Formats: sequence, C-alpha cells, structure tokens
Amino acid sequence: MAIITLTRFSRLYAGRCLTRNSTCNILRVGGHKSQTASQITGILSSSTKLLSRHVSGTAGASTVPTTWVDRLPPKIRPYIYLTRIDKPIGTLLLFYPCAWSITMASYALEAPLTTPLTYLGLFGLGAMVMRGAGCTINDMWDKNLDKGVERTQSRPLARGDISQRQALVFLAGQLTVGLGVLLQLNWYSILLGASSLSLVTVYPLMKRITYWPQAVLGLTFNWGALLGWSAVAGAVNWSVCLPLYAGGVFWTLVYDSIYAHQDKTDDINVGIHSTALLFGEQTRPILSAFSASTISLIGLAGVLNAHGAPFYLGLSLGTAQLARVLWRTDFESRPSCWQGFVGCGWSGFWIWMGALADYAVLISGLT
Repeated sequence: MAIITLTRFSRLYAGRCLTRNSTCNILRVGGHKSQTASQITGILSSSTKLLSRHVSGTAGASTVPTTWVDRLPPKIRPYIYLTRIDKPIGTLLLFYPCAWSITMASYALEAPLTTPLTYLGLFGLGAMVMRGAGCTINDMWDKNLDKGVERTQSRPLARGDISQRQALVFLAGQLTVGLGVLLQLNWYSILLGASSLSLVTVYPLMKRITYWPQAVLGLTFNWGALLGWSAVAGAVNWSVCLPLYAGGVFWTLVYDSIYAHQDKTDDINVGIHSTALLFGEQTRPILSAFSASTISLIGLAGVLNAHGAPFYLGLSLGTAQLARVLWRTDFESRPSCWQGFVGCGWSGFWIWMGALADYAVLISGLT
C-alpha cells in the first residue's frame, strides 16, 4: 500500500511540475521539448523504482515476522538465529544416536526407569546446546563462503548482524553450558565426550579440502552412540556400540547428502565440496546402499544386545521411512531436498521408539 501511495504521489508531483513549467520549457528549448520531457520521465521512473524497492525491503524486514525468533528483542535475535534453534531437526539428528545408545544400554543392564529418563534429559539439553555451538563454529569458519550461497546469505555473521568477536564470546558461553552438562557424567564419559571437540572444530574445514565432509559430520554427530552407553554403564560396550556408531555414520551420509543437494549450484561457484557434487546423478542408488548399511549395522547392534521383537519393529518402520524419503526426493528441488532431510529424522525416531518399546516391555515384566 505504501509503495502504491508513493508511486501516485511521485507521478502527481511530476505532473504538476511539468504543467507549471511547460510554457517556459517550450519557449526555451523549442524543438528539444520532447527530449527533455523524456529525460525527466526516465529519472522519475528510476527514482520511483528505487523508492519502491527500498520501502518493500524495509517494510517486509521490520513488520512481517517469519519465525517466532522475529518476535524477540532485536539485540538477541542474531544469537538465536546463530544457534538454528528455530530449526530443531538438527538438534534431533544429534540427539537420536544418544537416545538409541542410552535406551539400549538401559535395556542391557535392566536399569530402572529413572536411569534412561535422567540421561535422556541431560543428553537432550546437551544436544541442543552443542548443536548450537557447532553452528556457531561453522558460521565463524564460513562467514565469507556463506555470502556466496543464496540459502546462507542471511545468516547473522554473513549478513554482518554480529561480529566475529561477539560470536566468539557467545561460543564461549555455549561451551561453558555444554561443559556443565558433560560434568554431570562419570569421568570415563567426560573424557570420551571431550575427545569429540576436535571433530566439531575441524568439520567446517573439510568442505574446503574433500568431497566427503558428510563423513566427518557423521563421525561427529554420532558420537552420542558411544557416549550414551558409557554414561549409563560406566564404559562403552564396543561390541554393540561400534556397529551402532557405524550405522549412524551411514545414516548421516544419507541425510546430509540430501541436505547438500540444496546448495550444489552455489557450492560449485564458491568452491565448496560435498557428496552431493561427488555422487551427482548416482545419488539415489548410492544413498540407497548407505541406507541399507545403516539398517544392517543398527540391526546387528540389536542382535548383539539381545533385543526382542519391538526393537525390530521400530527398525522396520525406520527402514520404510528411509525408503520413502529416497523414493520421493527430487534432488533438483530445494524444497523437496529439505523435506527429505527432515524425513530422514523420522527414521531415527522410529528406531529409538523400537528400542524404547523393547525396554518398556522388559521393565514391565511382560517378557
């Protein structure tokens, strides 16, 4: 509405000016009057377009909230956006391997209900905090790269909403909270958890030097498959946790390769590498093989942990969900890739539900 009003005003004003001075202009410039009018009209038209763009841009940014974060005070919005807390799928993808491991360890040890509830709560908080810290580290590394990718140009650091120094101070706060969560665990788990920080730090560099940054993300995001078990049991049962961890890594290769397809055109231009670019037109069969590896390895972990039918029911639902995602995803469509990425999270959820149902049956005495 503001744009229409301004446009009408500029035209009305221009018309009055031209009318008021028309006689004088005709007498002074004679045969050149049509050229002069044309130049004036062009200038007014350009000014109107620039004004319209300015008004539409500022009005849209200030008056139309796109997420709940936009309703927060302006000074804290960039920090909230930096953590991606408005997109919880990332936190869930980090949390699910922890949940698998905690629940499976509780099943193996026949632990009371308070044990998994306590650690699921701690790891849920830890996943939210450390996922946010990982995003901060990633954006600090990728500030200049993000400016060249359409989807990431609006990130706080790339847009200049906050400085690197401010992000570093914020990161220190995030890591302090994360450390507070980690210190609630036993010493074995504290050392094991701290050892993952090197992976968190170097992951953003991998996209610059290898086409397999998704593999490094898999090693990082599935550390909870080891840590969850050690938190419950005091140490890792490697015979169960290694196939569980490996299955999680393949799962990450599936969902993050789908995610990477969103930016593949921009990635080529700015020099970012990914499995999306590496796999190209062979993405679907390759990710199908990775999905089969995911299910096989997690199924092996279930066998080695002596799980019952509920576990495999959940695993079957997770399998069906992955198959559905790979069947439906259009790797040339950004919205479809985002839906596929989120859909992969549901496969992790169903696997956890299977383990949780098996544990519930165990402690209820129905077995």
